[in-house]
Amino acid sequence: MGIDFTAIDFETANSNSASACSVGMVKVRDGKVVDTAGWLIHPPLGYDAFNEWNTRIHGIMAPDVDGAPFWSEQLPDLVAFAAGDTLVAHNAGFDMGVITAACAASFVDCPDFRYLCSLQVARRTYHLDSYRLPVAAMAAGFEDFDHHNALADAEACAAIIVHAAKRHDAVDLPHLATITSQRMGAIGPAAAAVTADRRSMALG
Repeated sequence: MGIDFTAIDFETANSNSASACSVGMVKVRDGKVVDTAGWLIHPPLGYDAFNEWNTRIHGIMAPDVDGAPFWSEQLPDLVAFAAGDTLVAHNAGFDMGVITAACAASFVDCPDFRYLCSLQVARRTYHLDSYRLPVAAMAAGFEDFDHHNALADAEACAAIIVHAAKRHDAVDLPHLATITSQRMGAIGPAAAAVTADRRSMALG
């Protein structure tokens, strides 16, 4: 095994996690980027109002997603790109929350993913005044990227994990999680299995 994963980042139209309007993904194999993908998303109906604050951050406006696939339409492509990988995201709770909430708002099943948070890994790897994505990415040697562009953010996230794995001599993602005292999270059906495993360990 090697350092294999898919880094992912979402931008949202408003403060609701279901309002995904853009996604960026970066596939890493053995510590090297082998593929990237990103596209605009029409947020689920009822969650598709664009907040001025969000637009100011990422630059995406309602007309930009006219004609873009709805969440339910693009989800199979997202799942196919990840191809069963563990997902990595910076502040992963936010991005996993987007997947869960957008699926619920679209009345589709949440896919089964395990994940690791690059923010938490960075906290156990670097000594920084801030662990925001641009600062942590700079520590990993990834600089001058278009922050809040979903694909650029996913590339920065991937760079952090690859650099951290080298720094810790981790052989794979679970090993990196162990070294940095992190638990791999899960969403979808995998979440129930992880919860059951933890309960079993606690009782055992």
